[in-house]
Amino acid sequence: MLTISAIKADVGSIGGHTRPSQRMMEAARSQLAAATERGLITDFDVTHCGDDICLLMVHRHGNDNADVHNFAWDVFSAATAIAQEEGLYGAGQDLLKDAPSGNVRGAGPGAAEISFDETAKDRPAEPFLIFTADKCGPGAFNFPLWTVFTSPLYNAGLMLGKMKAGFRFTVIDMEYAGADRVIELESPEQHIDLAILLRDENRFGIKSIFSRKYPNQQVVAVSTDRLHTIAGEYKGKDDPVCVMRTQGIFPAPEEAVSPYFTAHYVAGDARGSHHMPMMPAPINTAITSAYCIPLVACMAYSVTRKGKLSEGVDVFGNPVWDATRLKAQLKADEMRRQGFVGPAMLPMQELEYSAFRDSLAELESRFQIVDKPGAK
Repeated sequence: MLTISAIKADVGSIGGHTRPSQRMMEAARSQLAAATERGLITDFDVTHCGDDICLLMVHRHGNDNADVHNFAWDVFSAATAIAQEEGLYGAGQDLLKDAPSGNVRGAGPGAAEISFDETAKDRPAEPFLIFTADKCGPGAFNFPLWTVFTSPLYNAGLMLGKMKAGFRFTVIDMEYAGADRVIELESPEQHIDLAILLRDENRFGIKSIFSRKYPNQQVVAVSTDRLHTIAGEYKGKDDPVCVMRTQGIFPAPEEAVSPYFTAHYVAGDARGSHHMPMMPAPINTAITSAYCIPLVACMAYSVTRKGKLSEGVDVFGNPVWDATRLKAQLKADEMRRQGFVGPAMLPMQELEYSAFRDSLAELESRFQIVDKPGAK
């Protein structure tokens, strides 16, 4: 069995929430190279989306392996030390505990992992995509994943025999603390039930997707932890990562990315408190736009049966995405012109772990009850 692990965290960035420093990236890459030499992992890549470092690791230890997760934590801790030395903003921001209990899930970093039999006849080759997002919550992938895996308007492959049987979704209640509260729904029969849940991207998120025709084959894994649920207070948006296997019995890469032409609105942006469009961006793009437009990057890889990665392809680096980036800018401009009013900002329940809630509580204490004119 091979395992693809993508573990991602914000542990410090230059001049605010822009990007990690070169020293941080080089230190992470050096440590992953050493882990490859000693046999913990078979191959790796290190990228960033905005201010989040993503560690892509291929190994044979399965999902939720303590050695792999503790190693990832150590890498982020080393990058944090560099961020502190360099005086960067938010050093160690996503490391919410002193140490993970053998798993970074629930400790701050986001983790998405898929294990598979690399010798299975269903998969003569193993291409996959890594989506990394910044300045948004883990439900940001709800819309694109629902459309790709339920709608032939976005994925004509759903009409073919290998995918016509549909997919099984595991949806998690991200507001439920202390355990994973999940439900399994199958498409196409239950795609409306799925839509009912996924419309609330701040509470429900897709955790995993499996093929129904090939029930042992997982196609998608998404990080679904919410930092405020872990920390008990607002700690920034959750900036998810998604692993998606592609081609053959799964959607093709061009189908997998088709919903991102929409530049759909997600929760996030400056102080994690607004609705803004998601902009497909080249890998290693810094957050430098007004009000931190949410970014999503996508890297395509192939992996051999020996666990060795090809070079990566920057999917959103293609100029074809320039028109969508302009669309996202225009949608963002229209939303930001509305300032703080109505749907431009998140509902108050999404702000309750931030200073916004404290400001409201202070005002609430100053309200007075007065009788209506003519009331007895």
